[in-house]
Amino acid sequence: MASNAHRRYSEIMRDVEDLINDHIANQQSGAAERSKLKLLVPTVGMFFTPLFLQDAFTFQDSRRFISSRRFVAPSFNDVRLILNTAQIMSLVRNGLVELMTFDGDVTLYDDGDSLAPENPVIRRILALMSRGTKIGIVTAAGYLEAIKYYSRLHGLLDAIHASSLPPELKENLVIMGGESNYLFRYSGSSPDRLAVVPKHEWLLDEMKSWSEEDIVELLDIAESALRDSIETMRLDAQIIRKQRGVGMVPNPGQRFAREQLEETVLLTQKILEMSVVGRRLPFCAFNGGNDVFVDIGDKSWGVQVCQKFFGGIEGSKTLHVGDQFLSAGANDFKARLACTTAWIASPTETVALLDEISDLDQAMEFKKK
Repeated sequence: MASNAHRRYSEIMRDVEDLINDHIANQQSGAAERSKLKLLVPTVGMFFTPLFLQDAFTFQDSRRFISSRRFVAPSFNDVRLILNTAQIMSLVRNGLVELMTFDGDVTLYDDGDSLAPENPVIRRILALMSRGTKIGIVTAAGYLEAIKYYSRLHGLLDAIHASSLPPELKENLVIMGGESNYLFRYSGSSPDRLAVVPKHEWLLDEMKSWSEEDIVELLDIAESALRDSIETMRLDAQIIRKQRGVGMVPNPGQRFAREQLEETVLLTQKILEMSVVGRRLPFCAFNGGNDVFVDIGDKSWGVQVCQKFFGGIEGSKTLHVGDQFLSAGANDFKARLACTTAWIASPTETVALLDEISDLDQAMEFKKK
């Protein structure tokens, strides 16, 4: 019974894999709208690489025993993890993953925590860096001072400082803060292990047209919308205004319901989309788990900044890892416009993903020998 189920599931994955390959072929010829997949799923976006879904299913089936289950059908999480494996298989089989970018909360560490020295992800990031992979942490946390990022990421930054990595590899770590607004690079000479990168060294050409007047106007509209939500739903909250963002946070001891957070995100997003300034200035309205923030730009811009800063790395050689990919109020969602992605649900899954990459790398090296 399990073997028959495995065969049927595997055939389905092969069929979907073929649909994706057909879509990529049409995409490369400039006729993506003609692909069979586009007809079946009109909202399907761009693919940066093929996806080895059949092989990925076999791998995940050996771990999750999907085919052996009699009463529980393949779940959303099964499919999510199969897609993650298919993506990293494609990246590794086509050579080195040149750039990996990570979200912070829920991806590298638990929500609201920091990257402590004992975190198992640190050793794995160091291993990636030793192989020449560039690392970017693309976070919504928007700070002007390096010390605030150090307080959140001190375990990783201190580990890099103490490691035997050559100086040029240590400098292959950057922090992109406020989604796409502040760039810091590892610096061994700084007590905070980070140095500000001047904007003229990393601003994308499109970002140079974002005027301060438009930024202030958009944040004013967003703040007004957030205040309306506080009043309408009688939330025990306060507004925090930053240079490139504005947010609604609970007062001490309070927690928001998920529905309140999502309502606030969707309302604020709709108001901004209907505004004149919101149609010419990119922004991101997102649910932070117990707060709602609006930032200028989004993670697609943040990832592109990292790609440009490291010499123009392509989306097909970049992997963004994050936990927020639901379209409503999820700030990792936009990273799909810039590169390949992996959707994880916890720091434990991030560690498992990096172990998969390491195992696949070793298997590829063994085959070469």
